[in-house]
Amino acid sequence: MHWLQTSTTGLLLLCAAAIAVLLFLIIKVKLEPFIALFISGIGLALVAGLSVEEMVGTALSSSESLIETGFGGVLGHIALIIGLGTVLGSLLERSGGADVLASRLIGFFGERGTPVAMGLVGLIFGIPVFFDIGIFVLAPLVYVAAHRGGRSLVLYALPVLAGLSMTHAFLPPHPGPTALGGLLGVDLGWLIIMGLLCGLPAFAAAGILFPMWVAPRVPVSVPEDLLVAETEAEKDAETTTAPVSLALVLGVIAVPLVLILGATFGTMLLDPGRLLSVLTFLGNPAVALTIAVLLAFWLLGIRRGMSLEEISEFTGASLRPVGMILLVVGAGAFFGAVISATGVGAALAEVLSDAGLPVLLLAYVISCALRIAQGSATVAIVTTGGIIAPTLGSGYSQPELAVIAVAIAAGSIVLSHVNDGGFWIVSRYFNMSVKQTLATWTVLETVLSLVGFVAAAIVWAIV
Repeated sequence: MHWLQTSTTGLLLLCAAAIAVLLFLIIKVKLEPFIALFISGIGLALVAGLSVEEMVGTALSSSESLIETGFGGVLGHIALIIGLGTVLGSLLERSGGADVLASRLIGFFGERGTPVAMGLVGLIFGIPVFFDIGIFVLAPLVYVAAHRGGRSLVLYALPVLAGLSMTHAFLPPHPGPTALGGLLGVDLGWLIIMGLLCGLPAFAAAGILFPMWVAPRVPVSVPEDLLVAETEAEKDAETTTAPVSLALVLGVIAVPLVLILGATFGTMLLDPGRLLSVLTFLGNPAVALTIAVLLAFWLLGIRRGMSLEEISEFTGASLRPVGMILLVVGAGAFFGAVISATGVGAALAEVLSDAGLPVLLLAYVISCALRIAQGSATVAIVTTGGIIAPTLGSGYSQPELAVIAVAIAAGSIVLSHVNDGGFWIVSRYFNMSVKQTLATWTVLETVLSLVGFVAAAIVWAIV
């Protein structure tokens, strides 16, 4: 046992065993991921020889325990950001912003360019809206576009899915990249810059080029019953007292991004002073999102005839799924804290140094393996972040850490298949068999992942 707890090989074997237990609990036992992460972390800590006081504290004080510092450290960083982002997304959804965005872009690109327009809708609307919510909101628009275009539903669905998936994986305020900001100590402004720099080429390949190639090979029609959703959406739109403008939708989405980036570039370019202090305050992600939410409350809600009670009801409903996301992220951070405390991170860093394996490649491969094995992108991200973070030390700049985060995010979306809930949502909403979903959605996610990682590798070589 002492050899396992002290040698490099022993510590790496313990880490591999803990991950194997984690995957077994999630895949075979069907345990909730946050419980599986917690159990695996506790088990690793006990076998690695950490004391009870280190894990849970004492009867009088637990504030320095791994449980509290692991959970609390990352949740203090992301909970408010994810909550505010969710509320902002629900306001944009209820205001009819997606319909306005789609109709204007389709009008601009014309009938032949409709797939490109749908991809941009997914890309822009996906910034503040969770992936599955984006599908629920945008699916009726995809049905109508495919019905009018007369071509395979795949041609119109895949661009939307690529846009939603890219933003969900690569950009804050989505849970995965936001969690990586806390785990790796990366400024969210740099995450936005690197996420866009690497994610946009991936979106172009997976969301524009791939659908044009695969759609003729996978004919999928739009069932008439799916078009009912579009009729209901039109009825809901007719009850709105005031139309929402495209400029307003884009403006509300842009506000937090501009403020966060302003603080990032201000720190790089300005000397300490009042202006930098103002930019830093306004560019704090929580402050920037609060400003955007307040603007959305007024401009998209109250000014358009919504009552405070109505707004409170649907924004409150949108926050219900957030609890499970936060538990998964917190448990993943605890698992990572245990890995760091046991010395596994230092052992892994030693092996990397001896083998010459680039940290960027390692981050991507670990994330890919976890994603393929258990299906959840969030679990893959937080677990990989916990494994990689202790190996980084202080020798990496903010841009480099952001690129490592992008590599982890890229790995977390590779090869979506039957163990991924998103696989079944796509199959159900877009009338595809399992075989068709594997040939379209699974390949799309893999292209998005591979091109995103290649872009990250190129940026890494430059920075």
